[in-house]
Amino acid sequence: MQRQSDRPPITVGILGATGTVGQRFITLLSVHPWFAIHVLGASSRSAGKPYATAVNWKQITPMPSAVKDMVVEDCKPEAFKECGVIFSGLDADVAGDIEGAFRAAELAVFSNAKNYRRDPHVPLIVPLVNLEHLSIISQQQALHSPPLKKGFIVTNANCSTTAHVIPLSALERKFGPIDRLMVTTMQAISGAGYPGVPSLDIIDNVVPYISGEEEKIEWETRKILGGTADVEPEQLVGEKVLQEFDMHAHTPLKISASCNRVPVTVGHMINVSVKFSRSPPPSPQQVCEALRAYRPSAQVHGCPSAPVQAITVHDEPDRPQPRMDRAHQDGAGVSVGRVRQCPVLDIKFVVLADNVSIGAATSSIINAEYAVLKGVVR
Repeated sequence: MQRQSDRPPITVGILGATGTVGQRFITLLSVHPWFAIHVLGASSRSAGKPYATAVNWKQITPMPSAVKDMVVEDCKPEAFKECGVIFSGLDADVAGDIEGAFRAAELAVFSNAKNYRRDPHVPLIVPLVNLEHLSIISQQQALHSPPLKKGFIVTNANCSTTAHVIPLSALERKFGPIDRLMVTTMQAISGAGYPGVPSLDIIDNVVPYISGEEEKIEWETRKILGGTADVEPEQLVGEKVLQEFDMHAHTPLKISASCNRVPVTVGHMINVSVKFSRSPPPSPQQVCEALRAYRPSAQVHGCPSAPVQAITVHDEPDRPQPRMDRAHQDGAGVSVGRVRQCPVLDIKFVVLADNVSIGAATSSIINAEYAVLKGVVR
């Protein structure tokens, strides 16, 4: 296989480029070794303006000079036809139709939006967990009407789901299936986008409800940790079967999620309690060893945006903490701490993830890197 460094950069387009996730895409892609930003797309309000005047820049790093004078385009496939990869940070209110149009125009879309996550023909991928689900793309293309040669959609997961499925994947790989799971999230306000949660609602307060979030965590976790279905050619015949056939083999894991919005800018923290199917369960020390040893495919295959350490385990009794740990490895991994026995289930711990990096833009970028390595993007 030819090394990517021997090839010209792959041109990429960013949809929703003026939003907070779009801005993080720009920050990361402006220094990427494989990808070069070619087109920026946003709403008609921003189209036709230089990016620097169209955006309300909210990143803690300066706006990359290379994009300041780029003229923002409408999110229409015609302006992006020279792009090898499309990254979507679009709001869910508009993402469905736009991403579908880009796929139909034979463009490879890596989406952060929720619209296609439930689609049985679209892989839902956390890149430090289930990159092998990219195998579903060929079936997605075959089942599209008309069939596609290069176009497809890959989604990454909800930012909170992403945080906890990474250590769960490490534990299932080492100790077998998890039977039951309880998660309680403390989610940063950046997860609501900009302008997001009103200050009078969140300052000096915790909001114990995030619309649709608990349901997303519960079904996304099962889809991600499940395998892919064995597909026989005869199963892909007939319009009814084509529409209903699910490419995913969902895990029987039982999960209960409770979600809270807290006054933190970046960094979702989750309290996790797990019950293993095996008996006796692993000890806290064995769990810590398994988490530290975890090496997902993104690391093994050399994806440049993958973290050196997928899961950083803290021994300190008061870590991880959002302000101190969210920027570790540029937010590309997760941090775990307080691993201990659970008197109700088996093991409990705390996990922290940068919700705008590995919980959003970084996940999409690693998904695309792996697709390049596997020849899915061409």
